[in-house]
Amino acid sequence: MGDAQAPVMSPGAEALRHRLDQRRQAGLYRHRRQLQSPQGTEVVVGGRPLLSFCSNDYLGLCNHPRLVQALCEAAGQAGAGSGASHLVSGHHRIHHELEEQLAAFCRRPRAVLFSSGYLANLGVMTALLKPGDQVFEDRLNHASLLDGGLLSRARLHRFAHGDVADLTARLERCPEGGLRLIAVDGVFSMDGDLAPLPELAAVAARHDAWLMVDEAHALGCLGPDGRGLTASHGLDETQVPILMGTLGKALGGMGAFVAGSELLVESLIQFARSYIYTTALPPAMAAVAGAALKVLSEEGWRRERLAERIDYFRSRAGRLGLPLGSSTTAIQPLLLGDAAAAVRLSGELEKAGILVPAIRPPTVLAGTARLRISLSAAHTEQQLDFLLQALERAWN
Repeated sequence: MGDAQAPVMSPGAEALRHRLDQRRQAGLYRHRRQLQSPQGTEVVVGGRPLLSFCSNDYLGLCNHPRLVQALCEAAGQAGAGSGASHLVSGHHRIHHELEEQLAAFCRRPRAVLFSSGYLANLGVMTALLKPGDQVFEDRLNHASLLDGGLLSRARLHRFAHGDVADLTARLERCPEGGLRLIAVDGVFSMDGDLAPLPELAAVAARHDAWLMVDEAHALGCLGPDGRGLTASHGLDETQVPILMGTLGKALGGMGAFVAGSELLVESLIQFARSYIYTTALPPAMAAVAGAALKVLSEEGWRRERLAERIDYFRSRAGRLGLPLGSSTTAIQPLLLGDAAAAVRLSGELEKAGILVPAIRPPTVLAGTARLRISLSAAHTEQQLDFLLQALERAWN
C-alpha cells in the first residue's frame, strides 16, 4: 500500500488555519481553563488551587448560600429551563416578579429581562435604531454596544474616550432628523474608569438625544444601595432614558435587564429580536437575582468592604511603583503595553499560585495590553498582600 495522503483542505478551512496561525504568531491566541470549584477568591483549576483575581464576582455572591438555596428551591418549583421564549410560553411568574423588583430597584417604571448583557445591548440598539438614525459611542465601549451600533444600520460615530467636547462636536456636525442615541459604559470593563455621566446627560439634553448607560460593572458596587453610577449622580429616567444592567457580575447570577419607561420596555418586547427569538432565562436563575437583590439591601457591608479593598490595593501598589490605571473601581488594570509582556507576567503570577488574566488586542487597543486585576469584597488583606508581593517580585 502506498503512503497515505494528507487530506486536502478546502479554501475556507485553509483561510481559517491561516487566521489561527497569525493569532498564535502575534501572541494573541487564547486558551480556556477548566474551573473545578465554585467561583470565589480561591478556585481550583486543573487540580491546582489558585488565588483568583479575575472574576467579576465583585461582592462575593456567586456562591452565597442564599443564592444557592434560591436556585435549588426555584428549580424544584419551576424546573431546570424555561422551555421557550418569553413571548411563546417561557415567561414565568418568577421572571415577572424579578422585572418588578428591578424596576423598583432602579427607580424606573418598567424593566424587561434578557438572557445576557450582550443580548440586551444588541436588543436595545437594533430595536430602536434604523437607517438614517445616529448613534454615538465612546471609543472604549464594550463590544456588545459597538456590535449593537453596527447591527442597527444607523450611522455609528465613535468619540474619543471620555471626551465630552469631541462628542459635542460630532453631534453638532451630524445632520438633522432621525433618532440620536448616545451609548456609554458606566464603568469601562477593561480600564475601570467612570463615564462622565452628568456632562453626557447635559449634552444629550442640548442635542435632543437619548442617553443609554450600560451599568454592567457598576450595578451592586456603586451608588446608593448599589444602584449604580447613574444613581450616584442622581440622574433620573428623563436624563438617562435607557439603563442596562447585568445579573451575572456583582449580583452573582446570570442574565441582564433594561429599565426605563413604559414606552421603552413595550417597544423592546415588540421589536428587540434578541428578546423575541431566544429562549428565556431559566426561572431559577431569575430567582437567584431576586435573592441577590435582597442580600444587596441587607448586607451593605459588602460594598463598604469592596471600597476598602480597592483603597488598600491601590495605596500599596502605588508605593511599589506599579503602573496602574486611574481606576477607583474593582477593575484595576496593570498597564504593560506589550502583549507578550502581559502574557509573561500573567504566567509568572500563575506559577506563584495567582490567577490574573493577560488582556490583549483585540479586547483592548493595540499597544495597551495589561493585566486586569479584579477585586472582590471577599478578598482578604492577606490575599491582597500575597498578590502585591508576587507582583513586586515579578516586576523587579
